[in-house]
Amino acid sequence: MEINALLVKELREKTGCAVMDCKKALLESKGDFEKAVTYLKQKNLMTAAKKSSRATTEGGIVSYIHPGSKVGVLLELNCETDFVARNLEFKELAKNLTMHIAALNPLYIKKEDVPLKVIEQERAIYLTHAQSSGKPEKVWQKIVEGKLEKFYTEVCLMEQTYIRDDQLTVKNVITNTIAKLGENISIRRFIRYQLGEELN
Repeated sequence: MEINALLVKELREKTGCAVMDCKKALLESKGDFEKAVTYLKQKNLMTAAKKSSRATTEGGIVSYIHPGSKVGVLLELNCETDFVARNLEFKELAKNLTMHIAALNPLYIKKEDVPLKVIEQERAIYLTHAQSSGKPEKVWQKIVEGKLEKFYTEVCLMEQTYIRDDQLTVKNVITNTIAKLGENISIRRFIRYQLGEELN
């Protein structure tokens, strides 16, 4: 089957994947563009998942001061090699993440970082709400779990909807960058300062 070069170019622009991968995806999906996108997404996620266990000892510390100088962010973003740390796409990701943190003020990097005490406090609040909602007891736990998941999307950086694309979470954006650059990338730590705010 002959693959149209313009279609390959369009697929590459949409997904950021290599030309050969785009050609293969179009061949596998018999020229169906949307199926090719799905194929590449699945392939990239699997590739990224394999890389996610590799050590990240390079990278950089990036700062961002919001206009008006009332909010500032410091972020340590890690990768595997100095080569990727100097890559423009990696630097762009770091810059965009600092702006995201400034805007959405996450408290933790991922779900696993939320202290058990905080989770138990949230559960207790949600259970009280569920009990007073007039809904049957058998659905209370489901309501609690649903609200807890929403809580994670508000306070955990990786679970938050990415400010530059509301179809993606921060986790999706990092996974996609891992797949593009071929190296593991991880957020080690961040701190967000707001003028006049008390430090914990």
